[in-house]
Amino acid sequence: MQLPFKITFWRVLLAIVWLAGTYAVFVRFTEGLGAATNLSDKFPWGLWVGFDVVTGVGLAAGGFTIAGAVYVLHLKQFYPVLRPAILTAFLGYSLVIVGLLIDIGHPLRIYHPMLMGNAHSVMFEVAMCVTFYTSVLALEFSTVVFERMGWDRLRKWVSKIIVPLVIIGVILSFLHQSSLGSLYLIMPSKLYPLWYSPLLPAFFLISAISTGCAMVIFESHLSFRAFGHRLEKNILRHLGRVMLLGLVLYLILKVQDFTTRGVWDLTVLPRMETYVFWLEMFLGSIAPIILLSIKRIRLSTKGLYICSVLTIAGFLFNRLNVTITGIEASSGVSYVPSWMEISVSLAIVGMVVFLFALAVRYLPIFGNPLANVKKITPPANRMTPKHNADNITFDSGTATGRDVLSS
Repeated sequence: MQLPFKITFWRVLLAIVWLAGTYAVFVRFTEGLGAATNLSDKFPWGLWVGFDVVTGVGLAAGGFTIAGAVYVLHLKQFYPVLRPAILTAFLGYSLVIVGLLIDIGHPLRIYHPMLMGNAHSVMFEVAMCVTFYTSVLALEFSTVVFERMGWDRLRKWVSKIIVPLVIIGVILSFLHQSSLGSLYLIMPSKLYPLWYSPLLPAFFLISAISTGCAMVIFESHLSFRAFGHRLEKNILRHLGRVMLLGLVLYLILKVQDFTTRGVWDLTVLPRMETYVFWLEMFLGSIAPIILLSIKRIRLSTKGLYICSVLTIAGFLFNRLNVTITGIEASSGVSYVPSWMEISVSLAIVGMVVFLFALAVRYLPIFGNPLANVKKITPPANRMTPKHNADNITFDSGTATGRDVLSS
Protein backbone atom coordinates (compact mmCIF):
# COMPACT_ATOMS: atom_id res chain seq x y z
CA MET A 1 0.00 0.00 0.00
CA GLN A 2 1.41 3.33 -1.08
CA LEU A 3 1.25 6.16 1.45
CA PRO A 4 -0.32 9.49 0.34
CA PHE A 5 2.84 11.29 1.47
CA LYS A 6 6.56 10.64 1.39
CA ILE A 7 8.25 9.71 4.66
CA THR A 8 11.29 11.90 5.28
CA PHE A 9 13.59 12.53 8.23
CA TRP A 10 12.06 15.94 8.96
CA ARG A 11 8.50 14.64 8.84
CA VAL A 12 9.35 11.80 11.22
CA LEU A 13 11.10 14.26 13.56
CA LEU A 14 8.10 16.61 13.42
CA ALA A 15 5.74 13.76 14.26
CA ILE A 16 7.88 12.77 17.26
CA VAL A 17 7.97 16.38 18.50
CA TRP A 18 4.20 16.70 18.16
CA LEU A 19 3.60 13.44 20.03
CA ALA A 20 5.90 14.52 22.87
CA GLY A 21 4.28 17.97 22.98
CA THR A 22 0.77 16.48 23.01
CA TYR A 23 1.68 14.23 25.94
CA ALA A 24 3.21 17.18 27.82
CA VAL A 25 0.06 19.27 27.30
CA PHE A 26 -2.05 16.36 28.57
CA VAL A 27 0.07 16.10 31.73
CA ARG A 28 -0.05 19.87 32.20
CA PHE A 29 -3.86 20.01 32.12
CA THR A 30 -4.46 16.83 34.12
CA GLU A 31 -1.75 17.12 36.78
CA GLY A 32 -0.84 20.81 36.80
CA LEU A 33 2.24 22.95 36.24
CA GLY A 34 4.24 21.17 38.93
CA ALA A 35 4.10 17.84 37.12
CA ALA A 36 4.91 19.21 33.65
CA THR A 37 7.37 22.02 34.43
CA ASN A 38 10.26 22.95 36.71
CA LEU A 39 8.53 26.18 37.73
CA SER A 40 8.00 27.14 41.35
CA ASP A 41 6.60 29.97 43.46
CA LYS A 42 10.06 31.57 43.43
CA PHE A 43 10.40 31.19 39.65
CA PRO A 44 6.86 31.25 38.18
CA TRP A 45 7.70 32.40 34.63
CA GLY A 46 9.88 30.08 32.58
CA LEU A 47 10.35 28.90 29.02
CA TRP A 48 6.68 29.12 28.05
CA VAL A 49 6.60 32.84 28.84
CA GLY A 50 10.17 33.70 27.88
CA PHE A 51 10.21 31.81 24.57
CA ASP A 52 6.64 31.05 23.48
CA VAL A 53 5.26 34.51 24.31
CA VAL A 54 7.93 37.22 24.72
CA THR A 55 10.22 35.82 22.01
CA GLY A 56 7.40 34.65 19.74
CA VAL A 57 5.78 38.08 19.61
CA GLY A 58 9.11 39.68 18.68
CA LEU A 59 9.87 37.16 15.93
CA ALA A 60 6.50 37.96 14.36
CA ALA A 61 7.28 41.68 14.20
CA GLY A 62 7.99 41.58 10.46
CA GLY A 63 4.26 41.85 9.80
CA PHE A 64 3.73 45.33 11.16
CA THR A 65 7.17 46.49 9.94
CA ILE A 66 6.57 45.56 6.30
CA ALA A 67 2.85 46.45 6.33
CA GLY A 68 3.64 49.90 7.71
CA ALA A 69 6.35 50.41 5.08
CA VAL A 70 3.99 49.42 2.24
CA TYR A 71 0.65 50.94 3.23
CA VAL A 72 1.70 53.91 5.37
CA LEU A 73 5.05 54.94 3.89
CA HIS A 74 4.18 53.70 0.36
CA LEU A 75 7.57 52.01 -0.14
CA LYS A 76 6.74 50.06 -3.29
CA GLN A 77 9.92 47.98 -3.20
CA PHE A 78 8.51 45.97 -0.28
CA TYR A 79 5.30 44.88 -2.05
CA PRO A 80 6.49 41.34 -2.94
CA VAL A 81 7.59 40.62 0.64
CA LEU A 82 4.33 41.73 2.24
CA ARG A 83 2.42 38.46 2.11
CA PRO A 84 5.18 36.29 3.62
CA ALA A 85 5.59 38.84 6.41
CA ILE A 86 1.85 38.97 7.16
CA LEU A 87 1.67 35.16 7.10
CA THR A 88 4.57 34.85 9.56
CA ALA A 89 3.03 37.45 11.87
CA PHE A 90 -0.40 35.81 11.79
CA LEU A 91 0.98 32.35 12.50
CA GLY A 92 3.33 33.70 15.15
CA TYR A 93 0.65 35.56 17.08
CA SER A 94 -1.82 32.70 16.78
CA LEU A 95 0.66 30.23 18.23
CA VAL A 96 1.62 32.74 20.95
CA ILE A 97 -2.01 32.64 22.03
CA VAL A 98 -1.86 28.82 22.01
CA GLY A 99 1.22 28.99 24.25
CA LEU A 100 -0.63 31.30 26.63
CA LEU A 101 -3.59 28.93 26.76
CA ILE A 102 -1.25 26.13 27.80
CA ASP A 103 0.58 28.24 30.36
CA ILE A 104 -2.36 29.84 32.17
CA GLY A 105 -4.08 26.50 32.76
CA HIS A 106 -7.64 27.78 32.37
CA PRO A 107 -8.00 28.33 28.62
CA LEU A 108 -11.74 29.01 28.90
CA ARG A 109 -10.88 32.10 30.94
CA ILE A 110 -8.68 33.67 28.29
CA TYR A 111 -11.23 36.46 27.93
CA HIS A 112 -10.93 37.53 31.59
CA PRO A 113 -8.22 40.18 31.05
CA MET A 114 -10.43 42.00 28.56
CA LEU A 115 -13.50 42.05 30.82
CA MET A 116 -11.92 42.14 34.27
CA GLY A 117 -8.51 43.66 33.63
CA ASN A 118 -6.91 46.60 35.39
CA ALA A 119 -6.71 49.53 32.99
CA HIS A 120 -3.52 50.69 34.76
CA SER A 121 -1.75 47.35 34.21
CA VAL A 122 0.83 46.81 31.45
CA MET A 123 -0.29 43.18 31.17
CA PHE A 124 -3.84 44.36 30.47
CA GLU A 125 -2.57 46.60 27.67
CA VAL A 126 -0.48 43.76 26.19
CA ALA A 127 -3.44 41.36 26.32
CA MET A 128 -5.75 43.84 24.59
CA CYS A 129 -3.21 44.79 21.91
CA VAL A 130 -2.25 41.19 21.10
CA THR A 131 -5.92 40.17 20.86
CA PHE A 132 -6.89 43.03 18.56
CA TYR A 133 -3.72 42.84 16.46
CA THR A 134 -4.22 39.11 15.85
CA SER A 135 -7.71 39.93 14.61
CA VAL A 136 -6.27 42.61 12.31
CA LEU A 137 -3.72 40.11 10.95
CA ALA A 138 -6.49 37.61 10.28
CA LEU A 139 -8.37 40.19 8.22
CA GLU A 140 -5.20 41.23 6.37
CA PHE A 141 -4.34 37.65 5.48
CA SER A 142 -7.94 36.79 4.58
CA THR A 143 -7.51 38.47 1.19
CA VAL A 144 -5.01 35.75 0.25
CA VAL A 145 -7.49 33.02 1.14
CA PHE A 146 -10.35 34.81 -0.62
CA GLU A 147 -8.21 35.19 -3.74
CA ARG A 148 -7.34 31.49 -3.71
CA MET A 149 -10.99 30.50 -3.24
CA GLY A 150 -12.19 32.91 -5.93
CA TRP A 151 -14.32 34.95 -3.51
CA ASP A 152 -13.73 38.27 -5.22
CA ARG A 153 -16.55 40.14 -3.51
CA LEU A 154 -15.19 39.42 -0.02
CA ARG A 155 -11.65 40.15 -1.14
CA LYS A 156 -12.63 43.51 -2.59
CA TRP A 157 -14.56 44.41 0.56
CA VAL A 158 -11.56 43.73 2.80
CA SER A 159 -9.29 45.56 0.35
CA LYS A 160 -11.34 48.72 0.80
CA ILE A 161 -10.63 48.82 4.53
CA ILE A 162 -7.09 47.44 4.43
CA VAL A 163 -5.28 50.78 4.88
CA PRO A 164 -7.05 51.83 8.12
CA LEU A 165 -6.67 48.24 9.34
CA VAL A 166 -2.91 48.37 8.79
CA ILE A 167 -2.62 51.74 10.53
CA ILE A 168 -4.48 50.33 13.53
CA GLY A 169 -2.26 47.23 13.45
CA VAL A 170 0.95 49.29 13.35
CA ILE A 171 -0.19 51.35 16.35
CA LEU A 172 -1.14 48.22 18.30
CA SER A 173 2.21 46.60 17.46
CA PHE A 174 4.22 49.60 18.60
CA LEU A 175 2.29 49.55 21.86
CA HIS A 176 2.61 45.90 22.81
CA GLN A 177 6.12 45.29 21.45
CA SER A 178 7.41 48.02 23.75
CA SER A 179 5.06 47.10 26.59
CA LEU A 180 6.54 43.61 26.78
CA GLY A 181 9.72 45.35 27.90
CA SER A 182 7.71 47.51 30.30
CA LEU A 183 6.63 44.34 32.13
CA TYR A 184 10.15 44.09 33.56
CA LEU A 185 10.44 47.73 34.64
CA ILE A 186 8.65 46.83 37.88
CA MET A 187 11.52 44.58 39.03
CA PRO A 188 14.67 46.76 39.21
CA SER A 189 15.90 44.80 42.22
CA LYS A 190 15.30 41.39 40.63
CA LEU A 191 16.46 41.77 37.01
CA TYR A 192 20.25 41.75 36.64
CA PRO A 193 21.59 45.27 35.78
CA LEU A 194 23.03 44.15 32.44
CA TRP A 195 19.44 43.77 31.22
CA TYR A 196 17.39 46.02 33.47
CA SER A 197 17.10 49.52 32.05
CA PRO A 198 14.57 52.37 31.87
CA LEU A 199 14.99 51.98 28.10
CA LEU A 200 13.70 48.40 28.05
CA PRO A 201 10.54 49.36 26.09
CA ALA A 202 12.68 51.05 23.42
CA PHE A 203 15.12 48.11 23.32
CA PHE A 204 12.26 45.65 22.84
CA LEU A 205 10.67 47.69 20.05
CA ILE A 206 13.86 48.41 18.07
CA SER A 207 15.16 44.84 18.34
CA ALA A 208 11.76 43.51 17.22
CA ILE A 209 11.85 45.65 14.06
CA SER A 210 15.37 44.51 13.16
CA THR A 211 14.53 40.87 13.87
CA GLY A 212 11.31 41.13 11.87
CA CYS A 213 13.35 42.04 8.77
CA ALA A 214 15.80 39.23 9.56
CA MET A 215 12.94 36.74 9.76
CA VAL A 216 11.70 37.72 6.29
CA ILE A 217 15.19 37.15 4.84
CA PHE A 218 15.51 33.86 6.73
CA GLU A 219 12.12 32.61 5.50
CA SER A 220 12.91 33.61 1.93
CA HIS A 221 16.05 31.47 2.00
CA LEU A 222 14.26 28.43 3.43
CA SER A 223 11.32 28.84 1.04
CA PHE A 224 13.72 28.90 -1.90
CA ARG A 225 15.37 25.68 -0.74
CA ALA A 226 12.04 23.94 -0.13
CA PHE A 227 9.78 25.35 -2.86
CA GLY A 228 11.97 27.35 -5.23
CA HIS A 229 10.46 30.69 -4.13
CA ARG A 230 13.04 33.40 -3.65
CA LEU A 231 12.63 37.15 -3.36
CA GLU A 232 14.60 39.41 -5.66
CA LYS A 233 18.05 40.37 -4.43
CA ASN A 234 17.10 44.03 -4.52
CA ILE A 235 14.29 43.43 -2.03
CA LEU A 236 16.56 41.45 0.28
CA ARG A 237 19.12 44.25 0.17
CA HIS A 238 16.49 46.80 1.21
CA LEU A 239 15.60 44.57 4.15
CA GLY A 240 19.29 44.29 4.99
CA ARG A 241 19.61 48.08 5.12
CA VAL A 242 16.65 48.41 7.47
CA MET A 243 18.05 45.62 9.63
CA LEU A 244 21.46 47.34 9.78
CA LEU A 245 19.90 50.68 10.71
CA GLY A 246 17.93 49.08 13.54
CA LEU A 247 20.96 47.18 14.87
CA VAL A 248 23.15 50.30 14.87
CA LEU A 249 20.46 52.32 16.67
CA TYR A 250 20.06 49.52 19.22
CA LEU A 251 23.82 49.36 19.88
CA ILE A 252 24.10 53.16 20.24
CA LEU A 253 21.28 53.22 22.78
CA LYS A 254 22.85 50.28 24.62
CA VAL A 255 26.20 52.06 24.95
CA GLN A 256 24.51 55.28 26.05
CA ASP A 257 22.39 53.41 28.59
CA PHE A 258 25.37 51.55 30.11
CA THR A 259 27.32 54.80 30.35
CA THR A 260 24.45 56.66 31.99
CA ARG A 261 23.81 53.92 34.56
CA GLY A 262 27.48 53.20 35.13
CA VAL A 263 27.33 49.43 34.73
CA TRP A 264 30.32 48.87 32.46
CA ASP A 265 32.20 47.27 35.34
CA LEU A 266 29.65 44.42 35.37
CA THR A 267 30.62 43.46 31.81
CA VAL A 268 34.00 42.09 32.99
CA LEU A 269 32.93 40.16 36.10
CA PRO A 270 33.53 36.38 35.89
CA ARG A 271 29.84 35.45 36.12
CA MET A 272 27.46 33.45 33.95
CA GLU A 273 25.45 36.62 33.28
CA THR A 274 28.56 38.26 31.83
CA TYR A 275 29.27 35.39 29.46
CA VAL A 276 25.75 35.10 28.07
CA PHE A 277 25.49 38.90 27.79
CA TRP A 278 28.55 39.11 25.55
CA LEU A 279 27.34 36.12 23.54
CA GLU A 280 24.03 37.91 23.02
CA MET A 281 25.72 41.18 22.01
CA PHE A 282 28.18 39.49 19.65
CA LEU A 283 25.56 37.41 17.86
CA GLY A 284 22.75 39.95 17.80
CA SER A 285 24.57 43.25 17.33
CA ILE A 286 28.34 43.34 16.87
CA ALA A 287 28.80 40.54 14.31
CA PRO A 288 25.84 41.40 12.01
CA ILE A 289 26.71 45.12 12.10
CA ILE A 290 30.30 44.39 11.04
CA LEU A 291 29.19 41.99 8.31
CA LEU A 292 26.43 44.25 6.96
CA SER A 293 28.89 47.15 6.86
CA ILE A 294 30.91 45.22 4.26
CA LYS A 295 29.39 45.98 0.85
CA ARG A 296 30.25 42.60 -0.66
CA ILE A 297 28.41 40.78 2.12
CA ARG A 298 25.50 43.23 2.17
CA LEU A 299 24.93 42.68 -1.54
CA SER A 300 25.19 38.89 -1.25
CA THR A 301 22.11 36.72 -0.74
CA LYS A 302 24.12 34.23 1.31
CA GLY A 303 25.69 37.04 3.33
CA LEU A 304 22.28 38.50 4.17
CA TYR A 305 21.07 35.05 5.20
CA ILE A 306 24.02 34.59 7.57
CA CYS A 307 23.42 38.05 9.06
CA SER A 308 19.73 37.27 9.54
CA VAL A 309 20.58 34.02 11.36
CA LEU A 310 22.98 35.88 13.66
CA THR A 311 20.42 38.60 14.36
CA ILE A 312 17.69 36.07 15.17
CA ALA A 313 20.06 34.10 17.44
CA GLY A 314 21.06 37.25 19.31
CA PHE A 315 17.40 38.21 19.67
CA LEU A 316 16.58 34.79 21.15
CA PHE A 317 19.42 35.11 23.66
CA ASN A 318 18.29 38.62 24.62
CA ARG A 319 14.69 37.67 25.31
CA LEU A 320 15.68 34.53 27.24
CA ASN A 321 18.30 36.49 29.19
CA VAL A 322 15.75 39.10 30.21
CA THR A 323 13.04 36.60 31.13
CA ILE A 324 15.15 33.79 32.64
CA THR A 325 18.92 34.33 33.03
CA GLY A 326 18.62 37.84 34.44
CA ILE A 327 16.18 36.79 37.17
CA GLU A 328 17.75 33.52 38.35
CA ALA A 329 20.21 35.07 40.80
CA SER A 330 17.61 37.17 42.61
CA SER A 331 15.13 34.28 42.78
CA GLY A 332 17.52 32.15 44.81
CA VAL A 333 16.78 29.04 42.75
CA SER A 334 18.21 27.48 39.62
CA TYR A 335 15.74 27.00 36.78
CA VAL A 336 16.28 24.52 33.95
CA PRO A 337 13.26 23.80 31.70
CA SER A 338 11.88 20.28 31.91
CA TRP A 339 11.75 18.09 28.83
CA MET A 340 7.98 18.66 28.75
CA GLU A 341 8.42 22.43 28.62
CA ILE A 342 10.95 22.07 25.82
CA SER A 343 8.74 19.61 23.90
CA VAL A 344 5.73 21.96 24.03
CA SER A 345 7.82 24.88 22.75
CA LEU A 346 9.31 22.75 19.96
CA ALA A 347 5.84 21.48 19.04
CA ILE A 348 4.63 25.08 18.68
CA VAL A 349 7.62 25.98 16.50
CA GLY A 350 7.01 22.85 14.43
CA MET A 351 3.38 23.85 13.95
CA VAL A 352 4.43 27.31 12.69
CA VAL A 353 6.85 25.75 10.18
CA PHE A 354 4.26 23.19 9.06
CA LEU A 355 1.48 25.75 8.55
CA PHE A 356 3.85 28.15 6.77
CA ALA A 357 4.88 25.37 4.38
CA LEU A 358 1.24 24.49 3.69
CA ALA A 359 0.38 28.13 3.00
CA VAL A 360 3.31 28.57 0.63
CA ARG A 361 2.35 25.39 -1.21
CA TYR A 362 -1.37 26.05 -1.63
CA LEU A 363 -1.81 29.84 -1.39
CA PRO A 364 -0.40 32.70 -3.52
CA ILE A 365 2.13 33.84 -0.91
CA PHE A 366 5.21 34.64 -3.00
CA GLY A 367 5.07 36.71 -6.15
CA ASN A 368 1.78 38.47 -5.41
CA PRO A 369 1.74 41.37 -2.94
CA LEU A 370 -1.06 41.57 -0.43
CA ALA A 371 -1.55 45.18 -1.43
CA ASN A 372 -3.87 45.15 -4.38
CA VAL A 373 -2.20 47.35 -6.92
CA LYS A 374 -2.64 47.96 -10.60
CA LYS A 375 -0.46 49.21 -13.37
CA ILE A 376 -1.78 52.36 -15.05
CA THR A 377 -1.58 52.05 -18.80
CA PRO A 378 0.01 55.08 -20.49
CA PRO A 379 -2.07 57.00 -23.05
CA ALA A 380 -2.00 55.55 -26.56
CA ASN A 381 -0.40 58.68 -28.03
CA ARG A 382 2.54 58.54 -25.61
CA MET A 383 5.41 56.23 -26.41
CA THR A 384 6.70 54.81 -23.12
CA PRO A 385 9.56 52.37 -23.68
CA LYS A 386 9.53 51.07 -20.12
CA HIS A 387 7.02 50.58 -17.35
CA ASN A 388 7.03 53.49 -14.92
CA ALA A 389 7.34 52.17 -11.36
CA ASP A 390 5.73 55.32 -9.97
CA ASN A 391 2.46 54.57 -11.77
CA ILE A 392 1.25 52.15 -9.14
CA THR A 393 -1.83 52.88 -7.08
CA PHE A 394 -3.95 51.05 -4.55
CA ASP A 395 -7.06 49.50 -6.02
CA SER A 396 -9.47 46.67 -5.41
CA GLY A 397 -8.10 44.70 -8.33
CA THR A 398 -5.42 42.03 -8.11
CA ALA A 399 -1.89 42.59 -9.37
CA THR A 400 0.15 39.81 -10.81
CA GLY A 401 3.57 38.94 -9.50
CA ARG A 402 5.05 40.00 -12.85
CA ASP A 403 3.49 43.48 -12.55
CA VAL A 404 4.93 44.04 -9.11
CA LEU A 405 8.36 42.55 -9.66
CA SER A 406 8.79 44.50 -12.85
CA SER A 407 8.18 47.70 -10.91
